[in-house]
Amino acid sequence: MSKRFFGDIKPVKYEGPASGNPLAFRHYDPKRVVMGKTMADHLRPAVCYWHNFAWMGSDMFGAPTFERPWDGETMKGARAKVDVAFDMFATLGFPFFTFHDKDVVPEGGGLAEFGKNLAEMTDIFAEKMEATGVKLLWGTANLFSHPRYMSGAATNPDPDVFAFAAAQVKNAIDATHKLNGENYVLWGGREGYETLLNTDLKREIDQLGRFLSMVVDYKHKIGFKGVLLVEPKPQEPTKHQYDFDVATCAGFLQRFGLEKEVKLNIEVGHAVLAHHSFEHEIALASSLGLLGSVDANRNDYQSGWDTDQFPNNAAELTPALYFMLKQGGIAPGGFNFDSKVRRQSIDPEDLLLGHIGGIDVCAEALVAAAALIEDGKFDQMRAERYAGWNAPAAQAMLKKGATLEGIAKRVADEKIDPKPRSGKQELYENLLNRFS
Repeated sequence: MSKRFFGDIKPVKYEGPASGNPLAFRHYDPKRVVMGKTMADHLRPAVCYWHNFAWMGSDMFGAPTFERPWDGETMKGARAKVDVAFDMFATLGFPFFTFHDKDVVPEGGGLAEFGKNLAEMTDIFAEKMEATGVKLLWGTANLFSHPRYMSGAATNPDPDVFAFAAAQVKNAIDATHKLNGENYVLWGGREGYETLLNTDLKREIDQLGRFLSMVVDYKHKIGFKGVLLVEPKPQEPTKHQYDFDVATCAGFLQRFGLEKEVKLNIEVGHAVLAHHSFEHEIALASSLGLLGSVDANRNDYQSGWDTDQFPNNAAELTPALYFMLKQGGIAPGGFNFDSKVRRQSIDPEDLLLGHIGGIDVCAEALVAAAALIEDGKFDQMRAERYAGWNAPAAQAMLKKGATLEGIAKRVADEKIDPKPRSGKQELYENLLNRFS
């Protein structure tokens, strides 16, 4: 391209809460230390390729609204796109990026050309990353856009589609491995069903389990050190997806013996679509040892689909950051901004403004969650609520060998007659709001 896509916009800097500059960070100070680590190390923010450089502003009712000089299914366009992408990464100062294979190169005339194009772009990425210091948070394969995947990829009734998807994932993992990606994500966009009338549930779930097991085997075979992540989503585009939420994914992983091999990438918008809160999904994944990474966005609570808006409410994110900090952080995961500007936001600077506002909100939530933990009262109250379980008799009830009749005898002998105690929800909420 003959001139810079973002014009004369200079690198975004931290200017503090009093700044009126819309192209400056007000709360995200990458070097600020919070609970022993910098904000950059805690949040590990990433720019995603698909919404920023591959989506042209179309929706189911309207044509594209964005003018992007790199648009088009050509390698020439792909090379122009990568220049703009790394310019954006540098302008924001974000240390990571993420991509699907189809985001970065055209598929071409078949798998061989698709693989050749991806290999060429992998080399270009490697050069750009070496020159800028930007790293790959994760890569993945798009197994949902092409018509061949209309009935799923790993769960497809056609074994040839399963085979094609396996080959495509192999190529994407190879690219991620070559680029020293810190994770690899599998999102089953169409791994589900529209109607049970034409669906063999057991067969499809078994296929999905076998597919994921092969991915795990291949990771170890090539020596990929990154974390494999599955991303839960309940619906849209399919009516019901097999990776519905954290609990569903946890059961799936345990069924196929993969719970120690795979973690979860949790998205705010997907939690909302599953009728959960984001902090619920984060807390549950953390309690199961499955919390790996997050997609930072928000969803419209009045819609039934995934709106992928930039986060704008620090108070809503604070409980989630609390649970992340309590488990020691999410590295080698991070905060991938799976967020897109609105169709009416057609100026290049709008891409920057969305990320600036989003990371500022995450930084505010990080500081609030850290203050909540450092104050200690919140954790103290939670510990006191469960303190009775520290008694030897209470502990004995949870050990192997404890019986219902033995517990019943103790209740009778000791004349146990427990009285209700307040859960103090309002007090917890008030304390949280002091820091949010």
